[in-house]
Amino acid sequence: MTEAKVDQLKYLRLLSQQFPTQQAVFTEIINLQAILNLPKATEHFMSDVHGESDAFTHILNNCSGVIRERVAATFEGVLDDAQQAELCTLIYYPREKLELMRAQHRDTTEWYRNTLHNLVRIARFLSNNYTRSKVRKAMPVAYAYIIDELLHEAGHKNQSRHSYHVRIIDSIIETGSAEDFICSLSALIKRLAVDRLHIVGDIFDRGPHADRIMDDLLGYHCVDVQWGNHDVLWMGAAAGSPACIATVVRNNVRYGQLEVLESAYGISLRELALFAERAYGQSGDAKSMERAISVILLKLEGRTIMRHPEFSMNDRLLLDRMDLEHGTVRLGDTDYPLVTTDFPTLDPQHPYELTPEESEVMNGLVKSFRESVRLQRHMDFLIDHGSVYLVHDGNLIFHGCIPMNEDGTFRMVRCGDAPRSGKAYMDFCDHVVRRAWNLRQQSDLDWMWYLWCGKQSPMSGRIVKTFERICVADPSTWVEPRDPYWRLTRNEEACVDILHEFGLSGKGHIINGHTPIKIRAGEKPIRGGGRLLVIDGGFCKAYHATTGIAGFTLVVDDCGMKLRAHRPFESVAAALTENADITSVTTVVEREDRPLLISDTDTGRNIRSQIADLKALLEAYRMGELKEH
Repeated sequence: MTEAKVDQLKYLRLLSQQFPTQQAVFTEIINLQAILNLPKATEHFMSDVHGESDAFTHILNNCSGVIRERVAATFEGVLDDAQQAELCTLIYYPREKLELMRAQHRDTTEWYRNTLHNLVRIARFLSNNYTRSKVRKAMPVAYAYIIDELLHEAGHKNQSRHSYHVRIIDSIIETGSAEDFICSLSALIKRLAVDRLHIVGDIFDRGPHADRIMDDLLGYHCVDVQWGNHDVLWMGAAAGSPACIATVVRNNVRYGQLEVLESAYGISLRELALFAERAYGQSGDAKSMERAISVILLKLEGRTIMRHPEFSMNDRLLLDRMDLEHGTVRLGDTDYPLVTTDFPTLDPQHPYELTPEESEVMNGLVKSFRESVRLQRHMDFLIDHGSVYLVHDGNLIFHGCIPMNEDGTFRMVRCGDAPRSGKAYMDFCDHVVRRAWNLRQQSDLDWMWYLWCGKQSPMSGRIVKTFERICVADPSTWVEPRDPYWRLTRNEEACVDILHEFGLSGKGHIINGHTPIKIRAGEKPIRGGGRLLVIDGGFCKAYHATTGIAGFTLVVDDCGMKLRAHRPFESVAAALTENADITSVTTVVEREDRPLLISDTDTGRNIRSQIADLKALLEAYRMGELKEH
């Protein structure tokens, strides 16, 4: 017997523990073959949500308009527009809407009966895309048996079955379970409407409640995250990187979002505020806190750069190029005016050394970030469900860019002792993030800061001008040159080269976030001959005026790809009282010649591999190489 045959029998012997008889094997083969012929499930892609939790939660609830579409298709000619809108709102916010119905005394027995029948119809429609087993697993345990019965078709032609269902619903109402059952059905409908969610980076910063978004994701049934520069910054901060912590604090002080630090994550800024008052003389003033943490940040960034010559960022060491006597700083060959010469904690002879008070402030912040239980739990989730990039169903998904040279070749980046480029560099970045989180060594933590803002960071893709924006009056110095990737990928050839680098065919797509698409200025999210989709439409309210919209969602289902541009979300209150929804404009990116099946996806390829293994096990049983048990 060959060595390969011996190894195969070892594997089949292990597999036989799960499928101990021939009948168990061919039953599973039949099941898997059937799954291959189900429709491809719906997937959603979102990016750059930046703490806008209300809009994010609403889009999760309305499934980027899928719920509204399904309600319209199911109840055309049965419910008018107002009735359809009210049913949608009930699905989005069942507990809140039920409370409102009670307050308005509209919660009659007849309303409960009609509502339950309508919700069952929607759930039945959506469940047709899945196996019975998967639908059962999605059901709330308490009502699984009852919902399973109701999802079986019971048209008027089958009068006995229809009467059976009517009696079940009447019993639900009579026992006072209707509200709880409505909530359970609504949750199931949303679960079935979207099978998988992809977050293409930047959950954190700018908006007020990234923590609530993380809570939503923790409870979501199937999600992956491609880390953005803001996400890796927060991971670095939670791991204890002083440079990352100073950046996170400065960002939140600058944008007036202290609640996410102090209330959401229990990170006290009191010592920083007191230090800022002593050093800058303005009690309780956010500007003094911003100035204090900004100087600390510039010092920490300088120390990080000096520890890592491979970062090639010595041109960003600018504190020692300031001439405080003349109020200027030398950038390149030019002296530019500083916005201030008041740097009370800066020693011109040792500009990158923290004062004892600054060190004390930072030590306290490092301790707070590392000991925040909720923050650590959220970052654990990002590590477990995230990656620098994802290859999925022939598409390449990442937040920012692949560093490139002007001639279209992949840029070599020094990674420790070896240069890497393209896929190898992205793999290194993924590895160093996980290593930094698990081991928390200074060198790896420095890389977390580099991935936030480094010259060749695939998550940033630009030269970040932190010093100039803080210290220099001339806005022309604030311009941040971007990686050639952003220009080159406007052409299809460069996109195809990138897809090939990751082992994909040129017919796939690159899906990015990171750079807000200025729809108002005529920019397009579809580039590179349709090979590149940039889905950052500006969820953050600060970007709405620039982009002209309030975010994109890419919807991929059995019929193809659709890009939805969302209008700003009004409020949950408006959704409840006026049945207001986020309106969206849909652009068809790609339409399939035929509806896609699971057999056309990565899941299908995995299933075919499982079927091949099961057939080998079946053959081993039949040939007597293994005994049934």
